Amino acid sequence: MKTIINFKSINNLAIPATIAGIAEPLLSITDTAIVGNIPVDGLESLAAAGIVGSFLSMLIWVLGQTRSAISAILSQYLGAGKLEQVKTLPAQAIFLNLILSGIILLTTVFVIEEIFMALKASGKILEYCISYYSIRVWGFPLTLFVFAIMGIFRGLQNTVWPMVIAIVGAVINVILDFILVYGIDGFISPMYLEGAAWASLIAQAIMAILAFILLVTKTDVSLKLKLPIHPELSRLVIMSLNLFVRALALNTALILAVREATALGDQYIGAHTIAINLWLFAAFFIDGYGAAGNILGGKLLGAKEYDKLFLLTKKIILYGILVSLVLMLIGFTFYYSIGTFFSKEPPILKSFYSIFYIMLLGLPLHTLAFVLDGLFKGLGEMKYLRKVQLAATFLGFVPLLFIGKWLNWGIHGIWIAFTLWMLIRGGTLVWKFNQKFRPLLQKH
Repeated sequence: MKTIINFKSINNLAIPATIAGIAEPLLSITDTAIVGNIPVDGLESLAAAGIVGSFLSMLIWVLGQTRSAISAILSQYLGAGKLEQVKTLPAQAIFLNLILSGIILLTTVFVIEEIFMALKASGKILEYCISYYSIRVWGFPLTLFVFAIMGIFRGLQNTVWPMVIAIVGAVINVILDFILVYGIDGFISPMYLEGAAWASLIAQAIMAILAFILLVTKTDVSLKLKLPIHPELSRLVIMSLNLFVRALALNTALILAVREATALGDQYIGAHTIAINLWLFAAFFIDGYGAAGNILGGKLLGAKEYDKLFLLTKKIILYGILVSLVLMLIGFTFYYSIGTFFSKEPPILKSFYSIFYIMLLGLPLHTLAFVLDGLFKGLGEMKYLRKVQLAATFLGFVPLLFIGKWLNWGIHGIWIAFTLWMLIRGGTLVWKFNQKFRPLLQKH
C-alpha cells in the first residue's frame, strides 16, 4: 500500500504526537508553577524541583531511547511488508529496558546526596532535592515501560493511543498536584514538594497500566517473552547504545546548565527552571512533526520511496517552522504574564525576563534540529545523531558556556551557549540529509 504524503496524512500523525509530546513538558510546567507558588519555602522548593527534574529527565531520556529504536525497526519492516518477521522483538526489547532501569534505579538510590551536591545543591535545597527524588525515582521504570509501548504504537503508524496515554497521565498528575501539594481543608494536609512527587508517581503508575491494556486490546503485539533472541535485537541494541551516548551528551549540556545556574544563586536556578521548562514545551510542540518524520520516514525508507521521503522532509520542516513562529509570537505577546504564572518572586522574575527573549528568538532555528532529529531516528541514522550531539555539546556548548562564565555573562551565557548548540545540531543534519539521501533520489 502506497504512502500518501500531504498536509492531512502528516498532521494525522503529527497532531496526536504533538499532544502526546507536550503532555510531559506541560506536566513539568504545571509542576513548576504549583511548586513555585508553595507558601512555605517556595523559592527553595522551585530550585529543588528544577535540579531533580533535570536529573530525572536525563535518566529517562538516556535510557528511553529504545522507544525510537523500536519505532524505526517496526516502521521499516512495515514499509517493506515484512512486519510478521519482527513479532517477537517488542517483548524482548521491553524486557531489556526494564532490566536496565532496575540497575540504574538501584545504583542512584544509594548516592542521592552526592549526586545533588555535585549539582551544587546545598542546605535546605539539598534536603528538598533528596526528599523529592526519593519518591519520584520509583516512577522511573514505569516511565520507560510506557515509552517502549509508545514506540511500538509509533512503529505501527499510530500516534493516537500514545496521545491518550499521555493526556490521561497529565490530567491525573495535575489534579493530584493541587490535592496533595496544597491539601484539602479538613481532609488532606498540604504535603508541598513531597505532594508533587507523589502526584507524579501515581500518575506514572496509571499510565503504565493504561499503556499495557491498550497494547493488549488494540494491537496483535504480544508482550510474552519468547526465545530465541530475535536477530534484530542486536541492531536495536546498537541503535539504542548510539542514542544512549547521544542522550548522555545532550543531557550533559542540560545538567551543566543547571549546575552553572545553581552556582549563580537561587534566583537564577529558579529563572532557569522556568525558561528550560518553556523551552522543552516548545521543543515537544514542534517535535510533533519530528514524530511524523520518524514514523513516515522509516516506512518510506523501507518501501524505497525516496521521492516521497524528500517531499516529507520539506513539508515537516515547513510546518515545524510555522509552528515555531506562532509560539514565538505568543511568547512575546504574553512576555511578562508568562513569568508571573510561574513565580511571584521579583528576583526570579527579573532574571527570567532577562533571558526569555533569547529562547524565543531561537525557536525557528531550533526547529531544524527538533524535526530532523525525529526524521533521522526513523531512518535508523542513530550513529550520525550520536556524532552530531557529541560535537555540538563538547565543541560548541561546553566551550562557549565556560567562556561566558569567564567573561561574567551570567545566566545570559548559558542561553547563548544553548543557541550555538542548536545551530550546530540543525545545520549538520541538513547537510547530512542532502549528502546521503539525494543520491538515492537521483538513482531512482
